[in-house]
Amino acid sequence: MAVFDLRPADDCRYAEVSLGEVMLRLDPGAGRIRTARSFDAWEGGGEYNVARGLTRVFGLETSVVTALVDDEVGHLIESLIAAGGVGTSMIHWADSDGVGREVRNSLNFTERGFGVRGAKGVSDRGHTAIAALRPDDVDWDHLFGELGVRWLHTGGIYAALSPASAETTLAAVTAAQKYGTRVSYDLNYRPSLWRSIGGQERAQEVNKELAKHVDLLFGNEEDFTAALGFEVAGTDESLTELPLEGYARMVEQVADAYPNLGAIATTLRSVHSASDNDWGAIAWSRAEGLKQATQRDHLAVFDRVGGGDSFASGFVYGALAGEDLQTCLEYGAAHGALAMTTPGDTSMATAAEVFKLTSGGSARVDR
Repeated sequence: MAVFDLRPADDCRYAEVSLGEVMLRLDPGAGRIRTARSFDAWEGGGEYNVARGLTRVFGLETSVVTALVDDEVGHLIESLIAAGGVGTSMIHWADSDGVGREVRNSLNFTERGFGVRGAKGVSDRGHTAIAALRPDDVDWDHLFGELGVRWLHTGGIYAALSPASAETTLAAVTAAQKYGTRVSYDLNYRPSLWRSIGGQERAQEVNKELAKHVDLLFGNEEDFTAALGFEVAGTDESLTELPLEGYARMVEQVADAYPNLGAIATTLRSVHSASDNDWGAIAWSRAEGLKQATQRDHLAVFDRVGGGDSFASGFVYGALAGEDLQTCLEYGAAHGALAMTTPGDTSMATAAEVFKLTSGGSARVDR
């Protein structure tokens, strides 16, 4: 049983479009930011990574609605997006003021972590072009009505960048609904992003409104609590101690509050060290109830950044392919696990590797 009814693929230019920030990730490799003398340049962003995975791993046509400064750094990010196979025609270009007083591109310095040393990210994303993007800067009727999009993905990281970002997100999800495009939203609560614009109270105000216009909601227990204001009733233990029971109660509360939701999905992660995590996932739909993915304890992690985004792209791929809830969940969990075995925000896995791992394949050498 397919999780969602979808617009016919033949009627749509894009299988999926992501709305969000695309940052230039500067990676010190095996070293640390504070001691680095050189960096590898990547592109990445919580919403964009989903489009990138759907294109490069699963072969679907995608695009990204974002904004960049019309300067050399902006065009570097554009070229990285294009190299990832994601469409660039909906990038909104902001004029450069020469020094970045008014508008800038986003930078993200990220070190991977190892063993007892956790991964660390240092973002430089104030006054960026995407934070200034207004709802009327994008022709939503052209995108969803004339071109056609089967799926829109966005999230709480983008919505937190500025008041304009929250307004633009709401405009996008309501326009998508108008034309029958399915919407997924990753709550992705980050306290640092909300701190100076109203904190958790503002985060809940924004996310509660956006959740009314979503078909598939991604989040974890912190997201549901901090971003939507839900608490787990009936247990004094943490959700990490009772993941299925605790999450089942949480999901029931969220589903009751938002009858528009067709499905809810989340990863389950226990951290033994930066390079040794237990990795699993659960999902719920109104038609099929609660499902659990294959549990992968003591998963070896090379770079954990982007694992949740790859989970989302694997899940959305399954939904676009018309799969049932369990299959969507297994695709997501397997893709997230594989994405964390390579560096960078974006996945380097292949669809064949995802399907092999989903069906129980091992890490033996393929010859």
